[in-house]
Amino acid sequence: MKQVVQNYKSGELALLDVPVPGCKPGGVLVRTAYSLISTGTELMKVSEAGMSMLGKARSRPDQVAKVVQSVATNGVPATYRKVMGKLDSYTPLGYSLCGVVEQVGDGIDDVKAGDLVACAGNEHALHAELNWVPKNLYTPVPDSLAPRHAAFGTVGSIALQGVRQGESRLGEVALVVGLGLIGQLVAQLLTASGVRVVGADPDPARCELAERLGAVACGDPASPAVESAVAELTDGHGVDQVYLAAGGGSNQPVELAARLCRDRGRVVDIGKCRLDLPWNAYYEKELDVRFSRSYGPGRYDPEYEIEGRDYPIGYVRWTERRNLACFLDLVARGRVDVEPLITRTADFDDAVETYQRLKDGELKAVAVLFRYPEQVAEDGPSAGAPVVSVPVVPGGARSSAPVRAAKTPVRLAFVGAGNYATSMLLPHLARRDGVELSTVVTTTALSAANAQRKFGFREATTDLDAVLGDASVDAVFVVTRHSSHAELTRKALLAGKAVFVEKPLALTSQELTGVLDAVEESGNDRLQVGFNRRFAPLLQEARKRFGARTAPASLRYLVNAGRLDHGSWYLQQGTEGSRFAGEGGHFVDTASWLLGADPVSAYALAPSGNEDLQVVLGYPDGSTATISYVTTGAPGFPKETLDLVADGKVLQLDDFVRSSVYDGRKRWVSSRLPKARDKGQAGELAAFVRAVRSGGPMPVPLRSLVATTAATLAVRAALAGGAPVTLAEAR
Repeated sequence: MKQVVQNYKSGELALLDVPVPGCKPGGVLVRTAYSLISTGTELMKVSEAGMSMLGKARSRPDQVAKVVQSVATNGVPATYRKVMGKLDSYTPLGYSLCGVVEQVGDGIDDVKAGDLVACAGNEHALHAELNWVPKNLYTPVPDSLAPRHAAFGTVGSIALQGVRQGESRLGEVALVVGLGLIGQLVAQLLTASGVRVVGADPDPARCELAERLGAVACGDPASPAVESAVAELTDGHGVDQVYLAAGGGSNQPVELAARLCRDRGRVVDIGKCRLDLPWNAYYEKELDVRFSRSYGPGRYDPEYEIEGRDYPIGYVRWTERRNLACFLDLVARGRVDVEPLITRTADFDDAVETYQRLKDGELKAVAVLFRYPEQVAEDGPSAGAPVVSVPVVPGGARSSAPVRAAKTPVRLAFVGAGNYATSMLLPHLARRDGVELSTVVTTTALSAANAQRKFGFREATTDLDAVLGDASVDAVFVVTRHSSHAELTRKALLAGKAVFVEKPLALTSQELTGVLDAVEESGNDRLQVGFNRRFAPLLQEARKRFGARTAPASLRYLVNAGRLDHGSWYLQQGTEGSRFAGEGGHFVDTASWLLGADPVSAYALAPSGNEDLQVVLGYPDGSTATISYVTTGAPGFPKETLDLVADGKVLQLDDFVRSSVYDGRKRWVSSRLPKARDKGQAGELAAFVRAVRSGGPMPVPLRSLVATTAATLAVRAALAGGAPVTLAEAR
């Protein structure tokens, strides 16, 4: 296997072939998927290795003291041989990774082979293809967390332990000095716990990043901006805590802490900076200076780290391992966002070059990840592209239902009556002939009563099972929050109902598989997902005018999504998925419908560190669709614009107000300029009701609904892996 090593004497970095470690009792053998470069600690070691012997001695006075003691005990010749022998040997780098358990040692019963784990330790979580990790230095990764994000576990635990040492309380104000990787995480953790954060760093880009991720104000510590922000937030009293997350030989962080901390405030040292405490300043304010020791209790204790002896939770609430699990949980629930911190994801084979670029300053980075060959090879074949399986639509499901008796109304039940249901769906159905709004189901009685009063439902209830068991109900509309869509759809299909579910159909591949299992078990494939754009009159007319094509097409779709209001449930990414996971299916479905095929590959980038996405979909005939999903555009710009180019023709859609087709010298422009944009909800609902009434096929084939959902899920996989994802039907 390969491992990153360094010769501390010469400074040489190498990707060395070394033996595979054995799987000893009390631990697991882990195949690395992603490992994280600590751009603070590791680069300091790399830089020190490049110094002269005098420079090394100056940078490590603690080691010089040991050498002096050894000389007194063993003499100069023996000490020289010992020191040179130690310096002139390879040492490992790395201490934070995520990988898959390959083998389980004796005494381990909390994980099994194939489980995804996050690992810690500068002797066990190394930049290597395989690592043996003892029990207290790994923890299982939550199902919803991407491996590349789980690789932040150790560094996140360092930040978390620092915050615990500061004993922050709700409503306090904190100053974070140094906005590198640790400082950025400290700032986010404090913000998540209700503390207002001021950041100090000479790098404007890091200050901007911290503000984007929740800090109130950030600035250069040498400028008056930081001091002014502290004075304004604290009424001149000073901050409650200062977290020193800076490195280097300057004493400025310690002096800044004394100046801006309140009387009897707390100063927590997390980084490795100079600590010449100005005695008068610290004495007069009686400042409480604390040190944060790495990942938490258990660190440097071999009985805990190597022998696996845990500390009783009643005496030590937060150990290394518990901190690691806690941080992963915070990331999985969206309380901490590590994606914007990732400056680069490099292939492990390029490790030496990456370190060199970081050392030379050519690569300015907050966080850099190594992606390992096995991460690609295990996920799928062909040119390093991971594969996301598209579940096979079960055979034997009925494609039609019994034709209803003449003049019998189609009885509909609604599960959920929120804003979208009451503004975009129910107004069309309430005035439609041949439709009876039978029952509305909500979690609160009042919202059900309001929907009943406004739209004329026959009944209002909070009992879902009663509705699913009502034989008179023909179809169920699922218009709830995203996290419940798949389960509610599954239940309604098993109950034999036709189902209209708002997008998304599913947030995970497991949820999608569960829906299809229900189709197979029940024989009921009467399903429609709320992908309404393909039913928009302007777009349908433009597609007809564009006509058939013979060559591959290029499609560009700009979605100017805009920012969400503070407090929107769409922001609850830990439970409800990302914004693109929630509504991206709209745009994937529209592109696939226009191109007449389902996508076979997906690639995605999030270049700006926010919710903006660039998604590229590939199609069987070589066509491509680029979806630019942006939240940072001007509010006055149209929300959706689309261009389709092929065979010397261009189709344009301007926000469902105007559509055009250019064909040689001819140009067709839609004559319809509706006062209200028609995005196809009315047409979609009409088609669904017709299908339920007649027993004919659903408006969109189930295979297409599944492919669109799988492509949306593949976008997340492409973001996590930093590589294109192949979409292939499961075998």
